[in-house]
Amino acid sequence: MKRLLLPLFLLLGACSTTPQREMPPVIDGDTGEPVAETTKPTFPETETDTALIPVPAKPTRSGGAVVALLGQADRYRTNGDSGNEAATVERALRIEPNNARLWGRLADIRLQQERPQQAEQLALKSIALASGDRQLQAGNWRLIARARWALNDSEGARQAERKAGDLGG
Repeated sequence: MKRLLLPLFLLLGACSTTPQREMPPVIDGDTGEPVAETTKPTFPETETDTALIPVPAKPTRSGGAVVALLGQADRYRTNGDSGNEAATVERALRIEPNNARLWGRLADIRLQQERPQQAEQLALKSIALASGDRQLQAGNWRLIARARWALNDSEGARQAERKAGDLGG
């Protein structure tokens, strides 16, 4: 009987909570009066409180693991192994998911694999992450144009080419 009750009491004891302790009031040292607590800090309102401040994109500098993976992906590309190249770039993306260049590289691989719809979506993701890098954005728009040509979307391809040209690419 003791063998059954002991685990039961241990489980029940683990489920119990301790009562919340209230902190003593803060007392002003000069007057001895309790100080009223404010729940919301007060700051002077300025024009920037409601306006969005654009943040320039910081240049992405890849870490050692990503650089090593890209070297491995380059070797796969040289050998014509686009499947392993894509898998290697995807591994790099798990390490640096906000790296616009990696998304663009994966888009290029997907276009080579004759997957133009996926290539376009990946290039759009790269563009979204590449704010401030006009050269990378232009390259992605050129890739999107090629993907749209492959999908027989001539109007969309021309629009993408114009966007690439507007960016100086």
